[in-house]
Amino acid sequence: MKRNEIIQTGKEVLSVEAKAVESLVEKVGVSFALAVEILSKTKSRVIVTGMGKSGLIGRKIAATLASCGTPAMFIHPAEAGHGDLGMILKEDVIIAISYSGETKEIVDLLDFIKRIGVKLIGITGNKNSRIAKYSDIVLDSKVQREAGPNNLVPTASSTAALALGDAIAIALMKKKGFSEKDFALVHPKGEAGKKLIKVENLMRRGKKIPIVEEDTLMQEAIEEITQKKMGMTCVVDKDKKLVGVITDGDLRRMLRKYKQDLFQKKAQECMTQNPITIDKKNLATEALNLMEKKKITSLVIKNKTGKVSGVVHLHDLWRTEMF
Repeated sequence: MKRNEIIQTGKEVLSVEAKAVESLVEKVGVSFALAVEILSKTKSRVIVTGMGKSGLIGRKIAATLASCGTPAMFIHPAEAGHGDLGMILKEDVIIAISYSGETKEIVDLLDFIKRIGVKLIGITGNKNSRIAKYSDIVLDSKVQREAGPNNLVPTASSTAALALGDAIAIALMKKKGFSEKDFALVHPKGEAGKKLIKVENLMRRGKKIPIVEEDTLMQEAIEEITQKKMGMTCVVDKDKKLVGVITDGDLRRMLRKYKQDLFQKKAQECMTQNPITIDKKNLATEALNLMEKKKITSLVIKNKTGKVSGVVHLHDLWRTEMF
């Protein structure tokens, strides 16, 4: 097989699979909405099952559902008849994936499913199959053809089932109001979760905040900067509202300007007024971008009354390993 033939084969496979997914768009209608509504109402879990390639797709769909706020698990249909049926509860909802709709291992479970009253959503390319007839809701995943020769290897059909599962997961996430914050909570170790960390989760609070009043002598202000080890201190007025900051850079400039007299100056004489601040609800990535843009190493977080509620340092962001 020549190189140009290999390239052409790759393009043909991708084209067939892309068309298969595109063909599903017109099939997403009332049945799809009903499936999402049923899934959103269950107070138990979603059980996904499938054999062979459909089983592998089912595992991925179950994982996606779980990561998007819907408890889900995969059960192998062949193992189900040897004790794993005990994992299925009456309040669960089952998603069965079978392109033919006649997968024996799943068909063998249908009587049990109906007997305990579990809702069944079938993803199949055969709406007249036994699995389809037993299903409460049928989602049509039929494709024009598979990508491989002789229409044998499950390729376009498995891709279509995967895409349909993703569509269910995202629609269900929106239906349930699963937020970015919720997503971050279930992805504490992943890159996605790191990108959704909020400033309030990283900022230093209370006694860890370097802070002095306007009339504090610079000798004391320098001591505060040294003790809190953030290379800066906030400056507040008598009402504890933020009026400025003093950074290591400010100290160098003031030392050049005042020399030994610096230690007798007050904080308000050496501070940078109207410092750059950020809201605690902003993403940590936004804080990082702002620091890089303004070439600073710390950001102050103010509350609605103008008082300091926290400080986030560049090192705090580095520790998240989000970049």
